[in-house]
Amino acid sequence: MHRLILLTYLTCTSLLLYGSSETDLLLKQLDQTVKEYRNFDRQKEQRIQQIKNSLIYTSSNQQQFEICGRLFDEYRSYKSDSALVYARRKLQLAEKSNNNTNITDARLNLASIMVIMGMYKEAHDILRNVDIARYPDLKAYYFHIYRTIYGAMSDHALSVHEKARYDSLTEAYRDSLLLSNPPSSSPHIMVKADQLIVKKHYTSALQLLLNYFPTIRNDKHNKAIIAYSISMAYQGLNDHTNEKKWLIISAINDLESANKEYVSLRNLAYMLYGEGDINRAYHYISRSMEDAIFCNARLRTIEISQMMPIIDKAYQYQLRSQQRTLLISLISISTLAILLLIAAGLIFRQMRKLAVAREKLDKANKQLNNLNHDLSAINNELSEINRNLKEANIIKEKYIGQYMDQCSVYIDKMDNYRKHLHKMASFGKIDDLIHRIKSSEIIEDELAEFFHNFDTTFLQLFPDFVEDFNHLLSDGESIQLKQGQLLNTELRIYALVRLGITDSVKISHFLRCSLSTIYNYRTKIRNKARDSRESFDDKVLSIGNNTRN
Repeated sequence: MHRLILLTYLTCTSLLLYGSSETDLLLKQLDQTVKEYRNFDRQKEQRIQQIKNSLIYTSSNQQQFEICGRLFDEYRSYKSDSALVYARRKLQLAEKSNNNTNITDARLNLASIMVIMGMYKEAHDILRNVDIARYPDLKAYYFHIYRTIYGAMSDHALSVHEKARYDSLTEAYRDSLLLSNPPSSSPHIMVKADQLIVKKHYTSALQLLLNYFPTIRNDKHNKAIIAYSISMAYQGLNDHTNEKKWLIISAINDLESANKEYVSLRNLAYMLYGEGDINRAYHYISRSMEDAIFCNARLRTIEISQMMPIIDKAYQYQLRSQQRTLLISLISISTLAILLLIAAGLIFRQMRKLAVAREKLDKANKQLNNLNHDLSAINNELSEINRNLKEANIIKEKYIGQYMDQCSVYIDKMDNYRKHLHKMASFGKIDDLIHRIKSSEIIEDELAEFFHNFDTTFLQLFPDFVEDFNHLLSDGESIQLKQGQLLNTELRIYALVRLGITDSVKISHFLRCSLSTIYNYRTKIRNKARDSRESFDDKVLSIGNNTRN
């Protein structure tokens, strides 16, 4: 039973991680698609230009009508003003040839594009004058436009009564559409899924849409519409992960098809704003607004303008906050560099003083060597003092030299890091700059190198320290180092004690540990002492005395 529960937990966790990773990859793909929107627009313009060129060399009235229809289809979700021009040109050609079917088709095109431009009354007037019963092949298109008009009017109704009326009309034309399109056709599936979602039959809608989506080939606009419907079904189920995923897929297909009259990218921007991803939300809503204005989709422009100031305000606030953080960081780095330079100067002065002191000690030793053998007792005592001084000098020389080298390296590294940050700021790579500033990688690397240098230098001074230290511990309590380790935290604490640093506060600062951690380590080691706990630190201080003599 426990194994089954564990297996279920691991499976669910894996699926969640996979879903998160898939969404992140899709977001990166969408970011790249948003950046490259001009390429897709260029491809769209080239395709339109090819169709326009064929119109120039066509003299047949019917062929011109058909080519204008192709241009209308290309412009309908791309640039509504141009779509309106070709819809009117279709009507002129149809009236010129007195072809009633073509006239009705052109009028339906006019009504369709007027809906996108927010001209609901004009579109409704055109449809009211169409006797659709005479043109059964155009019924589905006719019902689709009516459903779109009343659906849009319902979304923006100012009273409950009017909204209910428009919803009823929308549902009536949706039913008519389902009867007009073959069950296996794309329009039928779209409308059926829309009906199921409106009636809150989300699972049935998903079953229909997810089975249909993989069958779509070479039609990104259709993919975008179906993916958006799938996201709406997941929204109804409160499955925000999948809702987000399919909104991204819809937005990618919208942009790659150069569709400017869309909803998915805008809704995704709202969702990301709610999740705190302000940068993406701002760039997505800005792209949506520019596309809606370009297309002259007035309804989309009004919808986006309601939310855009809120996202823009949050983005500007975040940008100012990032700039303040960057400024503070640069000031801190500059201050630290100055302090390091001052410290290096002080260390250099101290080294000169120590050199003078060593010279004086050498002269004193030469004079003492020439004294009479009667002063042998005093000489022996002074020799002991000299040995202690020599050990202290060796320790100081080693660590001061090491400290000088390390300070010089750190100054160079800080200067290079400052230049790199300045370069990134100059090129406007704010996101990369913030990432580098937030990252603790450089601190961790430098800290690891610092401890390695400390361990190496200390073991050069006291090569048998680890062995001698373990002799002070009870049997079975010796410290075992991992492969590649010179010292661990416990040994470094007592390495500092051996160097004369016994204050736990200073040790905690040096090792970057909490004070309580240092106390716990020292207490733990004393409890393992072979002899008296009280004399343990004194015995540590005597490690290496015999070998250094």
